[in-house]
Amino acid sequence: MLKERARLQAEAEAWEAKEKELEEISILQDIVKETSDPQDAAELAARVDGLDKLLGRYEIERMLGGETDKENAIVYINAGAGGTEAQDWAEMLFRMYLMWSEKKGFDTQVVDILPGEEAGIKNVTFIVSGPYAYGYLKCESGIHRLVRVSPFDANNRRHTSFASVYAYPELPENVQVDIKEEDLRIDTFRSSGPGGQHVNRTESAIRITHIPSGIVVQCQNERSQHKNKAIAMAILKSRLHELEKRKQEEKMATLNKEKKEIAWGSQIRSYILHPYKLVKDHRTKVEEHNAESVLNGELDPFMNACLLYLTFEQKSD
Repeated sequence: MLKERARLQAEAEAWEAKEKELEEISILQDIVKETSDPQDAAELAARVDGLDKLLGRYEIERMLGGETDKENAIVYINAGAGGTEAQDWAEMLFRMYLMWSEKKGFDTQVVDILPGEEAGIKNVTFIVSGPYAYGYLKCESGIHRLVRVSPFDANNRRHTSFASVYAYPELPENVQVDIKEEDLRIDTFRSSGPGGQHVNRTESAIRITHIPSGIVVQCQNERSQHKNKAIAMAILKSRLHELEKRKQEEKMATLNKEKKEIAWGSQIRSYILHPYKLVKDHRTKVEEHNAESVLNGELDPFMNACLLYLTFEQKSD
């Protein structure tokens, strides 16, 4: 309740700040009309532009009204078939989301990462903590395709690589998910990544298998086995909750044949680096020719368009 109170208080204070800014802009506008002072006019234009951007962000947050949109996000990236090429692409996506999170002022925590044999990563699980982190990142779930001249091909041939991204919400502590002890298999092992002698010499890493669903989660980020188990259980709880939610949605979809499903498993975006540069979202048709900026975390145009797309889909249902 304290967390919810703090969130609502922050929203109220932000809205009051917008109202105050609008009032001051109106006063400044009257002054400019009377004096025609160029300096005041420039300040007026700058403040109107700033308020317009604030209201734009507010409009986006209004679309983040889902039950779990305001929660932190648990993100899983998995390299597709293709060995080193696909694993390098998975690491590029991981870097892209870390840079986007940093631009948003969000915190990130790597829970588990499996490096590739030569380069890149086979998969990674990380948590993005911040207001509406899941609401934004749910738009990234799906298959991401890369087309480029491979740096790992001595003949400089063009390659196509795939990686999957899946985001699901980190559930608040008051959400109950029934998990039976007899349905779990818990294994301990030594961490394989960097982290110092203590991490690598003790069996502090945890792998939890939920036998009925086949879901496997693991955490090797913390030195403490107890902390790793707590994080892994929290992720398992979130994944089981999301699985049950998806089953309910699929059940509703069979009852309503005209309902359009969001095909999370489909190819949602292409990143073309050769023979030309273009990033294209296949759901919203948004395009960006500055592919480097996108790979450096400039994802808001794609996410905002996706939120508009999802809002329209929900209204049409």
